Amino acid sequence: MVQLVARQKSKGVEGFEALYERLESYLSRKGLRSTSQRRAIAQAFFEGPTHVSIEELLSAVRKDDPRIGYATVYRTLKLFAECGIAQERKFVDCPSRYELSDEGTGHHHDHLICTECGKIIEFHNEQIETLQDEVARKLGFKPLRHRHEIYGHCRQCVGKTA
Repeated sequence: MVQLVARQKSKGVEGFEALYERLESYLSRKGLRSTSQRRAIAQAFFEGPTHVSIEELLSAVRKDDPRIGYATVYRTLKLFAECGIAQERKFVDCPSRYELSDEGTGHHHDHLICTECGKIIEFHNEQIETLQDEVARKLGFKPLRHRHEIYGHCRQCVGKTA
């Protein structure tokens, strides 16, 4: 059975408390400060769209603090990826996008990417996961991670071209 993965990003800080704690712990271990700009970027990232580009996140954080620059957002997203709360996704023919990592959320998912409008749909299918594990086991391969991306046209774009 295919399950669409819905990320609740509108719940605010309470829903992301563990991710904030993970970030704070990582910053502390690395001897880095938890700045107001990093906190603003984290809040916009956690509460914003599920697959955000640097430019989109920059636009969101500048609404509250116009002094935040591109380089700060870029470095902060890289920091989020290093500590395991974000994952950089490089979908074909699209700018890099960042999302909550599977490690950070505990929920693995795959992607359907519309090459017409750029829409990204997250889904999970246990049969696909089981089949991948079986193939790897039969070939003596121990998977550490994987990603499954399917490119095509979403429902709205198929309707436009029909």
